[in-house]
Amino acid sequence: MSPAFRAMDVEPRTKGVLLEPFVHQVGGHSCVLRFNETTLCKPLVPREHQFYETLPAEMRKFTPQYKGVVSVRFEEDEDRNLCLIAYPLKGDHGIVDSLDNSDCEPKSKLLRWANKKHHVLETEKSPKDWVRQHRKEEKMKSHKLEEEFEWLKKSEVLYYSVEKKGNVSSQLKHYNPWSMKCHQQQLQRMKENAKHRNQYKFILLENLTSRYEVPCVLDLKMGTRQHGDDASEEKAANQIRKCQQSTSAVIGVRVCGMQVYQAGSGQLMFMNKYHGRKLSVQGFKEALFQFFHNGRYLRRELLGPVLKKLAELKAILERQESYRFYSSSLLVIYDGKEWPEVALDSDAEDLEDLSEESADESAGAYAYKPIGTSSVDVRMIDFAHTTCRLYGEDSVVHEGQDAGYIFGLQSLIDIVTEISEESGE
Repeated sequence: MSPAFRAMDVEPRTKGVLLEPFVHQVGGHSCVLRFNETTLCKPLVPREHQFYETLPAEMRKFTPQYKGVVSVRFEEDEDRNLCLIAYPLKGDHGIVDSLDNSDCEPKSKLLRWANKKHHVLETEKSPKDWVRQHRKEEKMKSHKLEEEFEWLKKSEVLYYSVEKKGNVSSQLKHYNPWSMKCHQQQLQRMKENAKHRNQYKFILLENLTSRYEVPCVLDLKMGTRQHGDDASEEKAANQIRKCQQSTSAVIGVRVCGMQVYQAGSGQLMFMNKYHGRKLSVQGFKEALFQFFHNGRYLRRELLGPVLKKLAELKAILERQESYRFYSSSLLVIYDGKEWPEVALDSDAEDLEDLSEESADESAGAYAYKPIGTSSVDVRMIDFAHTTCRLYGEDSVVHEGQDAGYIFGLQSLIDIVTEISEESGE
């Protein structure tokens, strides 16, 4: 047993939870997995873990709820497919038991890597000819994955037509290209290390999309600086170049990913970070407009709540001393599913019979608009490079506010306000 395996100190003979791909991930490079309907799972980074353990109380409403730590390892299902299974750490079995995972699918349907068990997980030494063949196959798979990812980089904005009469949320699971590629890359990295390490710590976080039937998600990379204080010269130079060549340097924010369901046109639209880096300030504004547009009209009822939340977050961050949220993102989420609103002269029977087909242009007097106050969420995520003087071990200690992040928030407020005013709000 490796030192890493022993150090994990897993509770023996406990029931594990099968992890699924999280299909609403639109940005970032770290793979996010679905633990259950309301909980996500991602690789533990010590600095991010420390942030969630010590974050100021007033920031909690603008970050995902932190739910603890689990151990994740490879296992075989009944069909000899390899799966990722989460187990509680020793003494923490209540974490897994207390979180409902009754909606998870059977192992045989999820996270399959191959039809046969990979021998790299075996402890005995393999014959040289098998090792040679295995390395060749793995190299070919890795090359194919790189080719697929290069295709994804070139396909920066994708549109898919969906069947409006069907279940849109279930169709969405099959389309998001970014989440699938991040998932494949993470599995590939873990698989390559499986011979030496078959156990990892993951943190559990609130699934911010669980309350929405068809989540529309905007991932914004915030701030004028993205590299952490511990970044190498090469890494820092690369991040500085990305900022200088994007809207990050000009307005302190850039698009990192987007997923939108346009109910009016029946299309799903995905935009990745490579396209986001190329946008001008005007292009950034147009991307925001597109995010709040349903294919027929602007969802104006969302703009006011977004502005209110952005202003509240800005006020909170202005009170935080020494924090720097380098490479952190801001998520904006709302429901792409809209509810029909009947004409004023409609009677009770009309209300009962009305369905989503009213969204069709032939609906005539029916206006396809949300009823009541629409819910929109704004949250900060990704704190792997966050620093604060409270952390103690950091060689660089910053004073005052995170001016770059706050500058990006103000820019976002200004642009959303412009969109609202220009649309006649």
